[in-house]
Amino acid sequence: MYRFFARAVATIAVLALLSACSGNSGSGDAADSNDATAKTEWRFALEEIEGSVQDTYAQEFKRRIEERSDGAIEIKIYPYGQIGTSSQLTEIAQRGGIELVFASPGHLADLIPEVGVFTLHFLLSEHDEVNREVLSDEKIRALFQPEYHDQDLELLDIIPEGWMIWSANKPLRTLDDLKDFRIRTMTSPILVASYKAYGASPTPMPYAEVYSGLQLGQLDGQVNPMFAIEEMSFYEEQDYLISARHAQFVSTLAANRDWFEALPEEQRELVNEVRDELIDWIDDKQIAYQQERLDKILAAGGTEYIELDDEERQAFRDASMSVRDIYIDQTGDTGREILDIISRRVEEADAGFEGR
Repeated sequence: MYRFFARAVATIAVLALLSACSGNSGSGDAADSNDATAKTEWRFALEEIEGSVQDTYAQEFKRRIEERSDGAIEIKIYPYGQIGTSSQLTEIAQRGGIELVFASPGHLADLIPEVGVFTLHFLLSEHDEVNREVLSDEKIRALFQPEYHDQDLELLDIIPEGWMIWSANKPLRTLDDLKDFRIRTMTSPILVASYKAYGASPTPMPYAEVYSGLQLGQLDGQVNPMFAIEEMSFYEEQDYLISARHAQFVSTLAANRDWFEALPEEQRELVNEVRDELIDWIDDKQIAYQQERLDKILAAGGTEYIELDDEERQAFRDASMSVRDIYIDQTGDTGREILDIISRRVEEADAGFEGR
């Protein structure tokens, strides 16, 4: 009954947004009308709740855009749960019901398989500074733009949100510890394959249902950045948090393509300008968030934090390599080229970082 009600509410919200999309959002015509007080509204949907990394980004994006447009643009932010699931938000953006959306590869790879590269384990660097440099590279972003365009989306940025952390009611240090372990994942085939490679039993489940899944014993554990584990209270149902530094949670900032291309040039430039300014800003924020939320969890008691050592991590790294073949099978030559370019870019940036 709950799922039916939630889907009904989401459907009503989607219809309302789509019916409004011919109104005062869009390309800024309202701001150019004869009414000097008319304002253009941009709608920005998040995959996370208030207080999250995405919410922090959206609030600062909103503040800077509204301030520099002298109030001609207003941005309305929709935290997770107000409209629909992550995949539903992407669909609404494709259809023009919202202008801006966070769309993470964990679900977006169902639509754009190439972006699933960011769900591969042990692809990115162990160094946050390196990942920030690589993911914000315009050349890396350009690799995915044709696929986003094919889906009526404009890729604006690729944003790291912190290391993925396993939670469980037992330590997870070896592949044997993960044997038949029911771990919640997003719907990405790459994520599912990654945990199968570890011997686990990956269990896709909507974000909003994870807490009850842990509480009712439908799941043995889950994987999310630390801030999400704290804000969603997943740690209350788990005794251990385990950092393998196997992957960062990466999301992409996207816009409806028609809307973005129809914006006046000065508004497109404003979006890109604010986007560039927030690269370092949001990464510093998310790093601080992870530590703050871990401290809060540990202060509450009842949860132990474990960091795997290099030898333990290597066993998972070795097991994960076979999944890259699955990614290439799904994406063909385009995916192979993307994987090669990102891998080389990370290696080069790592070498430069370690030589500083």
